[in-house]
Amino acid sequence: MSTEHTDSTDGPDNTGGPDNTGSPGNSGSPDNTDTPKSTGASKNAGGNPGREAAEAILPLVGGAANVTSVTHCMTRMRLGLADRSLVQDEPLKALPQVMGVVDDDTYQIVLGPGKVARITPEFESLVQAAETAESRTGTAGAGSTADELAAEGAAIRAARKEKNATPVKLMLRRIANIFVPLIPALIGCGIVAGINGLLTNAGWLPSLTPALTAVASGFMSLIAVFVGLNTAREFGGTPVLGGAAAAVIVFPGVADVSAFGEKLAPGQGGVLGALFAALLAVYVEKGCRRVVPTALDVLVTPTVTVLVAGLVTLFGLMYVCGELATGIGHLANWLLQHGGAAAGFVLGGLFLPLVMLGLHQALIPIHTTLIEQDGFTVLLPILAMAGAGQVGAAVAIYLRLHRNTSVRKTIRSALPAGFLGVGEPLIYGVSLPLGRPFITACVGGAFGGGIVGLFYQLGTSVGSTAIGPSGWALFPLLKGNHGLGAIAAIYAVGLAAGYGVGFLATYFFGFSKQMLTDLNAATEPETAPAAATPPTTEPRPGSGPEPAPAPAATSADPPGSLV
Repeated sequence: MSTEHTDSTDGPDNTGGPDNTGSPGNSGSPDNTDTPKSTGASKNAGGNPGREAAEAILPLVGGAANVTSVTHCMTRMRLGLADRSLVQDEPLKALPQVMGVVDDDTYQIVLGPGKVARITPEFESLVQAAETAESRTGTAGAGSTADELAAEGAAIRAARKEKNATPVKLMLRRIANIFVPLIPALIGCGIVAGINGLLTNAGWLPSLTPALTAVASGFMSLIAVFVGLNTAREFGGTPVLGGAAAAVIVFPGVADVSAFGEKLAPGQGGVLGALFAALLAVYVEKGCRRVVPTALDVLVTPTVTVLVAGLVTLFGLMYVCGELATGIGHLANWLLQHGGAAAGFVLGGLFLPLVMLGLHQALIPIHTTLIEQDGFTVLLPILAMAGAGQVGAAVAIYLRLHRNTSVRKTIRSALPAGFLGVGEPLIYGVSLPLGRPFITACVGGAFGGGIVGLFYQLGTSVGSTAIGPSGWALFPLLKGNHGLGAIAAIYAVGLAAGYGVGFLATYFFGFSKQMLTDLNAATEPETAPAAATPPTTEPRPGSGPEPAPAPAATSADPPGSLV
């Protein structure tokens, strides 16, 4: 079983879990008489909420024997399963810690930021403990049945992958797997940089600010190495060899090397050069493994890999990727300088549809390149307006569906997280299943993005020093070409526009008369919510089953699934 923690964003979250208020003992978990007991004894939980949640989840996914891999990102725990049919979806979604599930190439349980980092290690320990116990007691006589179940599960997963996974989306996911694990460090260093900037401008603690500069800048100065490590790991090479190939880019001595008639500069090519350098190292390494005798492999393969990848990086990739990275920066600036409000309108309005299609992952290396070049990305604050539109739409839905207790309860539980940038519960539990309100929410995001884009065109750029957070959680990471007060004010105006337009558009145009009649007729939560529809399904205006409530996402930690 693989238990490597890989931060990625595979697809949208399904947050249409049933109402939790009816679960036994108000705990949100199914009756223990109906499901197998967890391997980890509850008495060992010691009041640990993460342990208790893991013990509740494990039997509902078929037990430890059904789990083949465990990973997690910033909001979801991803499980590889031997037999998908053993999962009890509805009891699982009824757990208070579970915000929803996504059935993709892995089975993804949406736990929310913060919670997932606490529950996943406990879940892994339960699975590993069960495997250890099973290896000691033996499993004689059960082999043929387990093999049949594993084969059936593999066939199901293969059929799903073939149906839903396109080469472009698979490549984007792999790229996301390279960059998303870097987000926590980007966030931490970005906040430290913001604090350092405030202290420097105020003239406070002059003896501390150089140390804070080192803390904030150290990671960014070596980000190419981390990209190389993750790239080699993702594509099946030796991580340290990928890191060694990428480290050439940031070595100060490259200033003495010339390529294409020009002197190189340390860091030239940035994260894009590091990605391609490590990818080249992977292919060189694999080629060496096929032809080099085993007795010489430990000496020849690393040497040839580092030498070939390093020379190609110096005399080709650094220059080419440097030009590409510069072009990306110029394109982003040109787009907002000339497009202004129109560019912001389009970016803010189309971001959530891109998320639904999984195409937003292509923006991650672009954000990282802009942060590496300018110290901040001007695209993220505009894209964050999409979440503001959803919040405004949710408030309008709450007022319009005054008799629908199910939808109103979902909104009450998910709205605080929505203000902090965790948008999945509102999107996939409320607006998307209703259809038309999702579109009006995107209109709100478009107007918010247009406001930020307009100010950029007028000369004030609003950027973020890290990727991941949005909503109110982005304020500590704001940076631009003016003072923090002006930048924060523009961002706040954009948020207000997103809230306001999303509210008005949804209140007046989000429902037909028939939709209001049908949705306000039901006063009890539905047991088969429309939000359980696969996330790639097109929104359908009309009445249909109402979305059921999702438990509240109370963590204020930054999300990683939308940006």
